[in-house]
Amino acid sequence: MSGQEYLVTINVPPILEEAVVDCLLSIESADGFSSVAVNAHTSEHEGLSLAEQVAGRKKQIRFQMYVPEDQLSVLIDQLKRCFSGSGMRYWVLPVLESGHI
Repeated sequence: MSGQEYLVTINVPPILEEAVVDCLLSIESADGFSSVAVNAHTSEHEGLSLAEQVAGRKKQIRFQMYVPEDQLSVLIDQLKRCFSGSGMRYWVLPVLESGHI
């Protein structure tokens, strides 16, 4: 692997799914990504519907992508510009190894 890569994971409310897809497709640093529906479990009740509070989870769409180190800040800055205040949650992890088998 040449250069450091990072795995970026983003959880977004389902209502923002298409907007996030459009945003990621417009960013050159997002060299492909995957998405999947997930249940986000939390003990924080702020912003949850009554049904979500009772269930202890909320529906989210999770996006994941590999990003080279030199493009990481470009991606995060773009997401912050486009989705400030939306409640999206993200995290970044270093990739130790990746490839095709």
